[in-house]
Amino acid sequence: MDMLLTVSGPPGSGKSTNAAALAEAFELDHVSGGDIFRELAAERGYSPVAFNELAEDDDQIDRDLDARLREIAVEDDDVVLESRLAGWLAGDHADLKIWLDAPLAVRADRIADREEKPTAVAREETERREQSERKRYQEYYNIDIAELSIYDLTYNTARWGPEAVQTVLATAVETYDPAIDEGKMPVEGVAYDF
Repeated sequence: MDMLLTVSGPPGSGKSTNAAALAEAFELDHVSGGDIFRELAAERGYSPVAFNELAEDDDQIDRDLDARLREIAVEDDDVVLESRLAGWLAGDHADLKIWLDAPLAVRADRIADREEKPTAVAREETERREQSERKRYQEYYNIDIAELSIYDLTYNTARWGPEAVQTVLATAVETYDPAIDEGKMPVEGVAYDF
C-alpha cells in the first residue's frame, strides 16, 4: 500500500499505540516524532519536559526535528508519520490525517502509568508541555495546534477501548478510496521555516 498517514494529538492520546497498529496492519513504516524527540533529550541529559522548555530558548531543537518529519512526509509514500504536528508538517502530501485526543485527566493517568509517576505530576508536566509547545508552534510556523479542521478524522480515544479505536482507524484507512475523494481540507498559512 502506498499511503502516507499522519497521526497527531496531545501527549497521552494514544498516538504511538495507534500509529504503530496502523503501520503493522497496513505494512507501512512507522516514524515517531516523539521517539526522536525523547532520544534527543536523553542524549543531552534532559527529561522530555525539561527539553521542551529548553526548546523555548533554542528553536533549532524543534526546527531540526520538524524539518526531518517534513522531509519524510514529502519524500515517502508508505509511512505512518506520528507527531503532534504530523498533519501540519505533511500538509497536502498526506493521504489521511488523523487527530487523536482524550480528556486531560485520562491522558495524565495514561502518562502516569506509562512513566511510573504520580498522576498529579504527570498532569502538571503535561499542561506545562502543552503550553510550551502551543506557544512555539504558533511562533515558529504560524500553526494553531487547536485548529483541527485540517484533519480527516478526529477521535476521542477515551470513549472506546484500544481494540475498538484501532478497528475504527483501520476501517477508515481500509475503506478510503481516492477515486471518490472530493477533496481534503487545505493546509494553508504554515511557514515551513526550518
